[in-house]
Amino acid sequence: MTKHIYIYSPSSAIRDKAAFRRGVKRLQALGHEVEIDPDALSVHQRFAGDDATRLAAISRAAASGANIALIARGGYGLTRILDQIPYKVVAKAIQKGTEFVGCSDFTALQNALVAKTGAVTWSGPAVGEDFGAEAGADDIMEACFDDLVSGQGEGTGWRMPARDADLKFKPVEDAVLWGGNLCVLTSLLGTPYFPAVDKGVLFIEDTNEHPYRIERMLDQLKMAGVLGKQKAIVFGQFTGIRKVPGYDRGFGLDTVVDRLRASLKKVPVLTGLPFGHVPTKVLLPVGAKVAMAAEGRDVFLVWGHRHAHSHDHDHAHSH
Repeated sequence: MTKHIYIYSPSSAIRDKAAFRRGVKRLQALGHEVEIDPDALSVHQRFAGDDATRLAAISRAAASGANIALIARGGYGLTRILDQIPYKVVAKAIQKGTEFVGCSDFTALQNALVAKTGAVTWSGPAVGEDFGAEAGADDIMEACFDDLVSGQGEGTGWRMPARDADLKFKPVEDAVLWGGNLCVLTSLLGTPYFPAVDKGVLFIEDTNEHPYRIERMLDQLKMAGVLGKQKAIVFGQFTGIRKVPGYDRGFGLDTVVDRLRASLKKVPVLTGLPFGHVPTKVLLPVGAKVAMAAEGRDVFLVWGHRHAHSHDHDHAHSH
């Protein structure tokens, strides 16, 4: 199923040009018509062009009429320009059928869109690190991407780790899925770009953050009243964790999860979601209504066709 994919760089400059080229070739090999933004390879300091250049790239992606607008890479750069992004223009492009896909720094734009317009975007792959991976693109990621491309995707599932075998939670219905990169999300707290989602499913992931930093961000969200009003918190993959030998003394991500569970009590904290800075990542509709249930250790997260493509989301920004 040939689709028009528009590739643009709203955040950091592309460092690994070989991976970018591999990613473009892979998308073409999958049968897609790939259009590359004129400034996709631009460089200004650490960014893919200065702020004005990247804002223009976002506008071109919205005007492209493409089926999918895919980020070249994440990094850092979107929080700098959140107060200048034309949200209504992007939301209108989404309404007309352009699916915006990305991860990492893209979390900033995704949640800002939910806060400002209720528009749904997809947490998913980037061109370089995912489609252009040296070992080849991940099969599950590509299958999930194909589900989006073909309009077949109606949910995802995963198996919780063995340590959570006894975790029980009531099925979740009609909850807004939101979140993404924990560090980027936390940086939006207290701004107009942080979604006021009540009774939602919040998913989080991060990379190269020590467990104490993860805990501190979670405490900030908890004390700000965000975590306690969700229906569930879902941990994706937290990669690149390096403990301090002889100092952490057993303090790790499990400790952080256990303490969060003990302090939230009424809000289930699930782990093991295949999403984050990892090759095997599912695609997740940020801002869409979802249902979630478990059978033993198997968790099912369902959005269905109706959910992911209904654009009357006024629930998240009506507060």
